[in-house]
Amino acid sequence: MYIDKTSNILNIKAIIAMKDRSLLMIPGPVEFEPAVLQALGAPTTSHVAPDFIEIFGSSISLMRGVFLCPSGQPFIIAGSGTLAMDMVAANLIEQGDNVLVVSTGYFGDRYEEIAKRYGAEVTCLHAAVGGIVTTDVIEAELKKKSYKFLTFTHVDTSTAVKVNPKPIGELGKKYGVLTVLDGVCSVGGEEMRQEEWGIDVAFTASQKAIGVPPGLALIVASPKAIDTWKKRKTNVTNFYSDWKNWLPIMEAYENRKPSYFATPAVNHVCALFVGLNSIIKEGVEARITRHHKFGKAFQKALSAIGLKQVPLKQEYAASTMSAPYYPEGIAASGLLPKIKQAGVIVAGGLHQQIKDKYFRIGHMGAVKESDLYATIGAVESGLHACGYSYDMGAGTIALHEELNRKE
Repeated sequence: MYIDKTSNILNIKAIIAMKDRSLLMIPGPVEFEPAVLQALGAPTTSHVAPDFIEIFGSSISLMRGVFLCPSGQPFIIAGSGTLAMDMVAANLIEQGDNVLVVSTGYFGDRYEEIAKRYGAEVTCLHAAVGGIVTTDVIEAELKKKSYKFLTFTHVDTSTAVKVNPKPIGELGKKYGVLTVLDGVCSVGGEEMRQEEWGIDVAFTASQKAIGVPPGLALIVASPKAIDTWKKRKTNVTNFYSDWKNWLPIMEAYENRKPSYFATPAVNHVCALFVGLNSIIKEGVEARITRHHKFGKAFQKALSAIGLKQVPLKQEYAASTMSAPYYPEGIAASGLLPKIKQAGVIVAGGLHQQIKDKYFRIGHMGAVKESDLYATIGAVESGLHACGYSYDMGAGTIALHEELNRKE
């Protein structure tokens, strides 16, 4: 296929115009499928109506399939990804527990703060910006003392750095540590085999690779994690987050019985049911493969127009999002509005050390090839408008070549 470099940027505006609005390509919320939005906007039913009980119970079962954790206990709670972080800490950490945080950015640092709030003695292993903490370093720390709880961010939304969960799960089993995976920017888009890899708790939020508007915190806890919680010596100090209040609700709904602790987000759960079914229909393996293909192609497109990226190595780069640096002499205040004028919304930086030096692009969930073409075209258009010198159309050509590469 021949791509005309000179007409590429103009054509991209026509693609966006068909949507009659800006394309949302930030690392969450993302673009959503029409069926998901239809479920969200449907008339609200009672939270104890038989049809809703069926939807809620089915959604709990579907979560096990998406997280690949058949023996796990799912929780569906109204709230954000930060609530999921907080709820896991509240239920599994007691005063004086040793907690190891492996941080690859903003959200690893946030977990350090959360764990301290619950009285943990926290050790935090900080990666260099764009890098990871190696398993050798993690294991060396685990040898120093007995840890109860080890948490890491699968994909940190502030850096687009991806961590391999499998060896960390193996370390958890070896040293008897609860492993907690922050999958807010990964579950539903990155490979994560919770039960097989020995991850004790994994959590996410609805608005990213799961493909449902913001509003739900989603957690799957292993039998070991539930057993640890049941053997607590002290009460959970966070009333809303206490699994003592929520576990009977999840069990009741899965058994198709009405129950009440706090009113669930009825429409969001209905939308979640549609979103989870969409993932299962596509196939978890196929969905992971699609995200990997899209992420690699988009990052090659960014490189083709000369944009360096935050992850220090390609193997550290997430499939669900990208984090390119601004070219020398171009700032967020100049580029991001120009990209938006071309019809695409991307996000500014988040990591405090480099906040003004880079921007972030999400490509997860229901994202399509046409969305990638539209986005790289808008980025090229914005750079051109800012006076950046590059080979116009190079990003689109690189994207096309990688998307159509024969494996």
